[in-house]
Amino acid sequence: MSESADRRDRARVAFSTSGVRGPVLVTSAANIRYLTGFSGSNAVLLLGTEPDEDLIGTDGRYADQVAEESPDLPAEIDRATVAAVAGHVSGSVLGVETSAPLAVVEGIRALGLQPIAAPDVVEALRAVKDEGELALIERACQVTSLALEALIPEIRPHVTERYLARRLETLFSDGGGEDRAFPTIVASGRNSAIPHHQPDDTRLELGDLVVIDAGARVQGYHADMTRTFVVGRSPTAEQEDMHAAVEQAHAAGVAACLPGRAADTIDAAARLVLRERGLEDRFTHGLGHGVGLEIHEAPAVSSRATGTIQANMTITVEPGVYLPGQGGVRIEDTLVVADAGPRALTTGGTGLRVVGL
Repeated sequence: MSESADRRDRARVAFSTSGVRGPVLVTSAANIRYLTGFSGSNAVLLLGTEPDEDLIGTDGRYADQVAEESPDLPAEIDRATVAAVAGHVSGSVLGVETSAPLAVVEGIRALGLQPIAAPDVVEALRAVKDEGELALIERACQVTSLALEALIPEIRPHVTERYLARRLETLFSDGGGEDRAFPTIVASGRNSAIPHHQPDDTRLELGDLVVIDAGARVQGYHADMTRTFVVGRSPTAEQEDMHAAVEQAHAAGVAACLPGRAADTIDAAARLVLRERGLEDRFTHGLGHGVGLEIHEAPAVSSRATGTIQANMTITVEPGVYLPGQGGVRIEDTLVVADAGPRALTTGGTGLRVVGL
């Protein structure tokens, strides 16, 4: 049995256990890739009640690709992909992922079928990685870590945020990445207080804090890493204190990432450090998230998260402190949860480095 077929069987059991005992239409691109190996941009998967009822649908642009990437599945090649695949349903009810577009749901109704919401069981399966997935995520993290290290000599006064972002993405490609995992964040000076600042023509200046949040993608799997630097001179006492607080929060969050721990308690461990430093209110987002075929996937790690962390989950730990008008600090690693303790897949020290001297 192929890896994809085994995953489909596990998904089939999970859907049935959750109460969806008929066929299910899978529309999420990440879920389709996980269950079939197909990486094209247009596809649907009919997950039947039996393995021989499974069917993938795509359009003519991908006829050769789907045959190569999903050789164990019959394929329906048709521009009207949903209609072509749903036409194989023998009953009157079809499960549909909750993330499916409204147009897909309405299209199913137009075919005389009753769509019913199918829970996010594939996302739950994807949260726990197998050995092959862990190897790809680790490779993406290696590409990211090495590229960021190679960029450091170029982080100097007068270069622009946009230049550094594009240069880093080139280094991802040079190192074997297929693409960036998400739009690279380079935020300097006052901009470093904006967690998701979009790089622009702002030029780095002496004494700036610079937050770089980036990741490479390798064979569909993502990495996520953040480091903070100071440009051209030693940090001020205030910068050192803020960075030290975030570094301690990061260490506390990482240490809490053990199998069986509730996700919200991991966030709380890092947040407590900042609370004791009077900085909790400047930490304005959750501590982390799952990483895999999507840059943000299950599990969430935040104060509102539910569920527990399991071995072989890959998650980020990324505390930050943001002082509007002044600057900010964030430190982030992607790590794999293990019984023996978490292991960081992104590498490189977490200290505040002076660059551009």
